[in-house]
Amino acid sequence: MTGIEGPFWRAVAVFRVASLGYAAVLLIRAGGYAHPATGWLVIGVMALWTVGTIFAYSVEELRGRPLLAADMLVTVGCLLATPAVQGAYQEGSLPITGTWMGGAVLAWGVYGGRRAGAVAALIVSLADLWLHGVPGGGFETLPINGTVLLFLAGTVVGHVARLAKKAEERMEQAIELEVAGRERERLARGIHDSVLQVLALVQRRGQEIGGEAAELGRLAGEQEAALRELVRLRPEAPAAGTADLCALLHRYGSATVTVSAPATPLVLPAATAAEMAAAVGAALDNVARHCGARAPAWVFAESDDGLVTVTVRDEGPGMAPGRLEEAAADGRLGVAQSIRGRVADLGGTVSVISAPGRGTEIEMSVPTA
Repeated sequence: MTGIEGPFWRAVAVFRVASLGYAAVLLIRAGGYAHPATGWLVIGVMALWTVGTIFAYSVEELRGRPLLAADMLVTVGCLLATPAVQGAYQEGSLPITGTWMGGAVLAWGVYGGRRAGAVAALIVSLADLWLHGVPGGGFETLPINGTVLLFLAGTVVGHVARLAKKAEERMEQAIELEVAGRERERLARGIHDSVLQVLALVQRRGQEIGGEAAELGRLAGEQEAALRELVRLRPEAPAAGTADLCALLHRYGSATVTVSAPATPLVLPAATAAEMAAAVGAALDNVARHCGARAPAWVFAESDDGLVTVTVRDEGPGMAPGRLEEAAADGRLGVAQSIRGRVADLGGTVSVISAPGRGTEIEMSVPTA
């Protein structure tokens, strides 16, 4: 048994063995009850099942609902065999199983958490209460204390086991991130010592030579900036179903696009973050289309009052009032669908500020929840 569950299953196994010994002692001290042969037969079944469950629960492939159901059936069956062993019920006496019946409750709790532990405790308690009610004893004779202890054991052990599983998962994620970070740093050192220096040299020499070489130098410079940004990024570990918008926006960074975002992650639902990043990409495509491939652009991201706001700004020719409406009427829906449509579907808003000769600023805001 490996992993965080191993100690729990070993504890359940120890409990079963100790409880089995206690049940045997009860049988011996009671003089064998009314039917000693039947009593030792039940003890034998309990012993065989104890050995079988210790092995079965130690194999991860065997652990599952069928095994848990069989465990509960055997436990309840041995418990209900008490009248055949003890005869007439005597107030204050324990069933033939003694505390052994708690093993199934603990197993359900370790496997399925506190809810499963509570369900198992309910099943065993109902069987135990029914058993004590067979002779017609009053409510005051029912073993309420044992029922409470079963519920406490099932829920507490199940809750602790579930917390331990979550802690183990987070520890594994942290280890994976640490290993990935070390590998990233190793690769970053190699890239810095080779690829980035070569790209910088190509850019510098291209500018010196001029002509077509200058264009190659410019492209090399853009790739160098993008690669530096990629190397600079550090992986984060947002919760399941969420994503860091900052990490998605930094991918657009280049020699012409400057991305400014908080040092702390801007965590959004994964779908929301992806759509926001796509809207920013559409805005940058418009900058390249209308202002030129080498036109500078700036992307700013911030979070305030439950809103995440991303602004894309350029220094292009700008737009006259009503230009976006005219474009939408003509069937050119780049801003209307790719930007406004995306953000509107997320429950956010888009504002466009532009004037001829003063560039364009697109501000997109979405709620963090």
